Amino acid sequence: METNPAKLIFNQALWCIKQRRPSLADTSIVALDIGTSVTKAIVGAFDENGEFEIIGIGTALSNGLRRGVVLNIEGTLNSITSALDAAELMSGADIRAVSLALSGANVESFNTNGQVAITGRGREITQEDIVRVHEAARAVSISMDREILHVIPRSYTVDEQKGVRNPLHMTGVRLECGVHIITGSVSTVQNMFKCVTRAGYRVEQSYLGILGSARCVLTDDERDLGCLLIDIGGGTTDFMVFADSEPVFTSAIPAGGSQITGDISIMLSIPVDAAERLKKESGASWADAIDPEETVIVPGFGAREPVELERRKLVSIVQPRVEEIFEMVNERLVKNGLKEYIKAGVVLTGGSALLPHIDDCARAVFGVPVRIGTPLAIQGLDAEYRSPAFSAVVGVALLEAERTGAVSESSGRKKVRKGKQGSFSLFKWIKDRFF
Repeated sequence: METNPAKLIFNQALWCIKQRRPSLADTSIVALDIGTSVTKAIVGAFDENGEFEIIGIGTALSNGLRRGVVLNIEGTLNSITSALDAAELMSGADIRAVSLALSGANVESFNTNGQVAITGRGREITQEDIVRVHEAARAVSISMDREILHVIPRSYTVDEQKGVRNPLHMTGVRLECGVHIITGSVSTVQNMFKCVTRAGYRVEQSYLGILGSARCVLTDDERDLGCLLIDIGGGTTDFMVFADSEPVFTSAIPAGGSQITGDISIMLSIPVDAAERLKKESGASWADAIDPEETVIVPGFGAREPVELERRKLVSIVQPRVEEIFEMVNERLVKNGLKEYIKAGVVLTGGSALLPHIDDCARAVFGVPVRIGTPLAIQGLDAEYRSPAFSAVVGVALLEAERTGAVSESSGRKKVRKGKQGSFSLFKWIKDRFF
């Protein structure tokens, strides 16, 4: 029988298309953190063993943001493009969609409850009942200029039995759910989305950045006992209180590393760029830890010559601003009666947590143990990127990997695996941004 060569080639090509393995564009997970000072992008993927690994990282100086709010769309767009281009070049992936880390000084939260009657056969709680109680809990009234970012289940009550973690298949008459609702400014979120879209990318999911930091730096014991996580960024400081493994309070203040840099620039009469370098190279947050004899060189500019300065004088500019940030956080904790929850202490993360002795300053303000939180070890994440500055973006990548895969336990450390059913965990409430 005579064979048509063109038809044979067509059938072979069709078979290859059907059998082809997914490309990096299909399988990669991209997290984007648009910070006030630096924009960061991370590309991750599941390897042949189903484990999540980092395959690309990109950074770019941010332009167009102030205190987490977009003031110049074109400048922000350029920062996004530069960071994603660098991550794309390193990973070899064709980036089309991103998971966006959100932040900003206008983040607010509150706790509320929802309640429904169990109507299933034999009064057994089904997944539909859980969905209904979630919907009842989120049916709250908020102002028109705000939108709900996350609705996080804290615990369930079945009839009079409180503290239930997973009520599925339990029997009862009434199901109640307590939730933690986080809201943000509509305009802030929409402008962030607009910048990503205009840069040519799609926002696949969005997560509050401090949720990523919590996923990345907190231990199970800290969440269970109760702790305060503070993410000190360039323009804002986000913080979250955990108790019984669940978040109970989320907020932010409009101050961060950029304000420290601004103080140095004003007090020493030097350009902002020079002040930023001086802060990173010689700044510190606790004067008592600095040798009184140590000096630093304040750079000159124009006709002005460089001058020598006692390092303690530089620290005397930095320390009051850092103390002010912590005092503002502490004031909100006291106002909301939350100090008693932070039994496991305070965890500091974010780029400004790299300031030397910042833990000493926080310890003096809060009066509890303090540690610096860095991202957990992930395959492909080099040591230079295991920095508090990358906590949010690495954590968002992990949350998105968990949404598309599952969490499993291996050798005492959480690993992300694709295609395997994980157990009920703290972060399953992030599964679809909402329920």
